[in-house]
Order: sequence, then structure tokens, then C-alpha cells
Amino acid sequence: MLWTMAVILLGLWVLGMVSGASLGLWLHLFFVFALVCAVLAAAAGARGRGAGAR
Repeated sequence: MLWTMAVILLGLWVLGMVSGASLGLWLHLFFVFALVCAVLAAAAGARGRGAGAR
């Protein structure tokens, strides 16, 4: 779910960058939210796998 949100937000950011929309800071918030979702998804995945276990 978090990976899906990250991909969608990243796609919206790219779409906003290539469309030339003048949204300023709001457009870059899509990128920041996408990064946050990706980091949370990676952390949840590592925690679920048992990062310390070999």
C-alpha cells in the first residue's frame, strides 16, 4: 500500500514538472510525500522480515 502511494505521488510530481504547472512549493510536496511513503514502506518491510535474523 505504501509503495503504491509512493509511486502515485512520484508520478504526480513528474507530471507536474513536465506540464509546466506553476504550483511552486505544493508540487514539490508530492515528491517529499512520495519519499516519506517509500522510506516507511522499506522500514515496514525490513521490520517484517526480521532484519536482525540471518
